[in-house]
Parts: sequence; C-alpha cells; structure tokens
Amino acid sequence: MKQVNFVVIFVICLALVLFGIENTTPSVIHIVQGVDFEAPLSVELIVAAGIGATLAWVFSVWVHLQGVAQKNPEVQQREVRIQQLEEDVERYRVELEQLPMLPQANGQAETDEAYVQ
Repeated sequence: MKQVNFVVIFVICLALVLFGIENTTPSVIHIVQGVDFEAPLSVELIVAAGIGATLAWVFSVWVHLQGVAQKNPEVQQREVRIQQLEEDVERYRVELEQLPMLPQANGQAETDEAYVQ
C-alpha cells in the first residue's frame, strides 16, 4: 500500500512540475475587492494544491478525533467484557497459588519428604 501511495504522490508532483514548466504566464487572482495577487499560473496552482491538501489533512484529523470521542457501543461493551475477563483470570491465578500442592506420582513425593525432614 505504501508503494501505491508513493506512486500516486509522485505522479501528482510530476504533473504539477510539468504544468509549471509550461505555464509561466502571470495571472491575477482577485482575493477581495481591492486586493489582487499576481503570480505565474503554476505557482498559483501549487499554492491552491497545498491549501487543498492541508484542508484535507485537517478534515481527516477532525473525523478521526470524532471517531475516537464517539466509540461504537459494541466496542465499549467488548472492552468492558475484556476487562472483566482479565480480572477473572487474575482472581483464578491468585486462587491457584493459594491451593496446596498435590503429591507427585512415581515415588517422587517420598524422596521430597526425606529432604524436608
């Protein structure tokens, strides 16, 4: 997927460069009444593309933050269930540690008892 993203970005940048080489004629942008901006068409296109990319990134971050803030109820239920299961596992581990050890088979218990006495 990274290679596909790289190819797409490379092709767009290459197209912008080729467009910029061919379009060096100055053009005027009227921002508001009385404010004009004159620059080559290629520069104006690159600035517009940069502003568009920045707005797309800001929108993407905004949507991601909204998704994190409003988690799916199923995801929240699963997280609660996972937490309950982790607590159960920990409780069972403590209970197993408190149980007395069972004697070993095949005469091992006798040899262990000899060392204990």
